[in-house]
Amino acid sequence: MTQTTNYDCMIIGGGIAGLQAAIQLGRYSVHNVLVIDTGYGRSTLCRQYHNLLGFPEGISGEELRDRGRTQATSYGVKFVQDTVIEAKKREEGFQVKTLTGQTYSGRTLLLATGVLDRFPDIPGLVPTLGLSVYVCPDCDGYEIEGRNTVLMGAGDTGAKMALLLIQRTRDLTYVNHEQTPVAPSLLKRMEEQGIRYEEAAIAEVKQSEGFIRSVNLQDGRSLAAERGFIAFGRNEVHSGLAAQLGVRIAENRHIETNPRTKQTNVPGVWVAGDLGLHAEQVSVAMGEGSIAAIWIHKALSPCYNQLNGGDAEDDS
Repeated sequence: MTQTTNYDCMIIGGGIAGLQAAIQLGRYSVHNVLVIDTGYGRSTLCRQYHNLLGFPEGISGEELRDRGRTQATSYGVKFVQDTVIEAKKREEGFQVKTLTGQTYSGRTLLLATGVLDRFPDIPGLVPTLGLSVYVCPDCDGYEIEGRNTVLMGAGDTGAKMALLLIQRTRDLTYVNHEQTPVAPSLLKRMEEQGIRYEEAAIAEVKQSEGFIRSVNLQDGRSLAAERGFIAFGRNEVHSGLAAQLGVRIAENRHIETNPRTKQTNVPGVWVAGDLGLHAEQVSVAMGEGSIAAIWIHKALSPCYNQLNGGDAEDDS
């Protein structure tokens, strides 16, 4: 079924970047904005963000998303929970089709589909994510300072993460759960840094109310832990819709954008958040969402187009 509304902007992805963009666009009070979100993503898995201005006690990804949806809705932004599976450029604007068979159209498109971390289905792991087990050394390296930490990962990806984390704690064990090869040079560096190395499958993460207590191996051993990290590599970058639209994609599958405006090489298509080439942090995603929304507003606004000869990017 095709929806008759032609939205000024369709935002694909209702994570942190998409929500911040929706709030910014909604506050202009002149645009009809649609956010299409699957309801699941990297931020839904994070139990606590501790590095955000104004939340020293931490805030969960789910609560941040809930607050963002409420805030954006108060400005008239519409939300649909669905999965976009197809995106097309039309003569004037764009059309997207969802998993449920719905079709929506809009003048501009913001892709905020993000990244999903790859990790095995290890019992007990998910409840700890963002609360005592982390994925980003820049965001959460502080949380493991001086603590007994177990890094769960795979191959060289895990080894490289271990060599970063040893700067935060000298009490570090790397468990190569998938038992994939590690370069001899990395093994030597880990040994020199005093990083304990285990090449063994994990049976379970023992936790209490989200706080890791131990990592139990399938061979029966148990490794005590106060904190944990994961680094399995091959994270899922959701750039499929961008590829359908002819957007330029970097070698690492993230999207190249104009650093000033966050617009892609395809006119009318912007990217914000972890899908783009940037530091994958919530605060950065927020900033990019706002930047993209500002330039989308300029592109949609006749006054900006008239002042700049039809090109909002000429405005300084």
